Amino acid sequence: MASLRDIKNRINSTQKTKQITNAMHMVSASKMNKAESGAKSFVPYSEKIQEVVSEIAASGEDLEHPMLQEREVKKTAYFVITSDRGLAGAFNSNVLRAAYRTIQERHNSKDEYTVIVAGRIGRDFFKKRNIPIANEIVGLNDQPNFSEIKDLTAETVQMFIDEEVDEINLFYNHFISAISQEVTSKKVLPLTDLSDSNKKVTSEYEYEPNQHQILDVLLPQYAESLIYGALLDSKASEHASRMTAMRSATDNANELIDDLSLQYNRARQASITQEITEIVGGAAAQE
Repeated sequence: MASLRDIKNRINSTQKTKQITNAMHMVSASKMNKAESGAKSFVPYSEKIQEVVSEIAASGEDLEHPMLQEREVKKTAYFVITSDRGLAGAFNSNVLRAAYRTIQERHNSKDEYTVIVAGRIGRDFFKKRNIPIANEIVGLNDQPNFSEIKDLTAETVQMFIDEEVDEINLFYNHFISAISQEVTSKKVLPLTDLSDSNKKVTSEYEYEPNQHQILDVLLPQYAESLIYGALLDSKASEHASRMTAMRSATDNANELIDDLSLQYNRARQASITQEITEIVGGAAAQE
């Protein structure tokens, strides 16, 4: 049975842990609000560039662009977004499990795929399993600017244009609410879903100099915006998941402190009772 000192030390240790988790919960809540605002503010830009690209694609012109054309898939790239730090519940494990399962199911050889990864957790996960990593980025800010990942997104899109890969799939956590995040898989390239959005486009544009040259500029930007938008979405999910995990840890610490306090009081009462019994027994022996 644990001594009174051991129980007291455990109570003090748990109280200190509770202070840390409670502070992390409040910090994550603040960061989540900012990240959510950042993700939502990017949506109008993403929707507008999609609208313009869709309008050009539906213009009836004989437009051909490598980013719009499906080809035989000989090699696939997986862009996986994770965090640099843990203590975020199942945030990282869920997206990594989904990406890894897809790779295992679709490919028999490492020559058939490669990975681009954002986040230290994901990078270490794939390196440990000897999965080929074409590119990586770590140490992103909690509210990253596009300039931080501009080179990575441009290089990723260029891999498709240069036919180093024939398909690029994105894996990330989609932010639904503070208590709900959903692992999402999205094909970034080739851009074959524009025909669905064409039905919604009613605007008319005049193009200068011409559609072909505009597509050469806009299509890479649109693909890069899909990646950046997913990163912003993932950041909001990360902070929400960490906030929930730290709140749960704080609640668990409170329960543990209550249990230990009850155990301490019982042990202390038993000790006092034992001392009284010994005193009474000693007094009786003197008579």
